[in-house]
Amino acid sequence: VCDTIYPMSRARSLLLLGIWVAVMPYLGFPSDWKNGLLILTGLILMYVSYVIYAENRESAEAVQTFENFSENNNFYEK
Repeated sequence: VCDTIYPMSRARSLLLLGIWVAVMPYLGFPSDWKNGLLILTGLILMYVSYVIYAENRESAEAVQTFENFSENNNFYEK
């Protein structure tokens, strides 16, 4: 439901989290805060990537395959 309104929200969140991880060492947080924020950011990254993986797996399973081979027996009767 959320993807119909904001189709790139998960991809955008991965980009923003990546930027956050790259910039965080230079923001001057105390060491304990920095470690906690990195752990929290890692957990969020794992969750978002798992949701994307699960959606891709479901859409790959939903793809219908067709058999391309058919016999030419009674070709004109079909």
